Amino acid sequence: MSCFFDNKSHTSPTSRYHLKKLLANRHINFIVKATIVALLLWAIYQQVFAKEDVAEMWTSFLQHFQGNNVIWLLIVVILVPVNWGFETRKWHVLIQKFTSYSFWQVYAATLAGVTVSIFTPNRVGEYGGRILLVEAKDNWNAAIATVVGSFSQLLVLLSMGLIGLLFFAGYIYDIPQEFLLLLIFFGGVGITLMLFGFFNIDLIVPIARRIPFPKFAKKYLRHLRVLNKYTRRELMGTLGFAFVRYLTYTFQYYLMLRFFGIEVPFFTAFAGIATIYLMQTSIPLPPVVGLLARGPIAIKVWSSFSDVPIDILAATFTLFVINLTVPALIGAIFILQTNVMKSLGYQEK
Repeated sequence: MSCFFDNKSHTSPTSRYHLKKLLANRHINFIVKATIVALLLWAIYQQVFAKEDVAEMWTSFLQHFQGNNVIWLLIVVILVPVNWGFETRKWHVLIQKFTSYSFWQVYAATLAGVTVSIFTPNRVGEYGGRILLVEAKDNWNAAIATVVGSFSQLLVLLSMGLIGLLFFAGYIYDIPQEFLLLLIFFGGVGITLMLFGFFNIDLIVPIARRIPFPKFAKKYLRHLRVLNKYTRRELMGTLGFAFVRYLTYTFQYYLMLRFFGIEVPFFTAFAGIATIYLMQTSIPLPPVVGLLARGPIAIKVWSSFSDVPIDILAATFTLFVINLTVPALIGAIFILQTNVMKSLGYQEK
């Protein structure tokens, strides 16, 4: 026992301080990870197991899980890693300007972003989730690259959504031509301005410098300099990956409609899906809550092609589970394996 007290007496105050700090970091690490996992499981439970009509949708799924329908479902599942692979490649192009992460490291960070985005409004948690799997020195640049990538995806979604809405509203619901012309004009002007802003994104830097931010905020403006590094060719490539990804998850939705026996002509289906995504984007909700809003929108859009609302809801619901819930659970595994405090720059070792 005396040896024990002797060892303790020789421990310097500095060593004890570092030991306490290490233990505190471990506790915070555990709390952050536990909170993320708890919120993820709560969100999944609320939308996958606690939905009022989940039993009916499960029955519908089992009824259609037979014959050639299984092929459509199998293709949807195969396209899940492809879908997130395009998202990863899009982000990889952007962060290569300041890092040398491998594609698979970026893929893991992308899935971690999916994990946190599941329970945050308008997927804002995607930024926080991704930076948990990059080095602390790259946090700000990675977040800015994520914003640029998200902007490219939004551009594609709005552009395709406008085209889809014009076709679907005019062809299926016979909307007055005057309204469609106004939609074309204002939508076209808005998308044109967004495209100009996207391909001249470096203009944000001088504009931000002229804004009278508080002193404590000005030190963060230097991180915007990464925007000067992106060439128009790289931005075009980012937009290209965003477009291919859009086609991928749109095709997945079309296959889910086929799986549940909702027969819609190919191009009409793409127009309807574009309309649903466009209307869904305007609602700033987490994906798990946005699913509630997407259901009624989907029923309205596909009501001309199916008189079984539960099949329409099941198609939307099943795609959500396959495309978001499963990747989010995998992303949670990556988050559990990382040192959160070190990723955020609060721990050196």
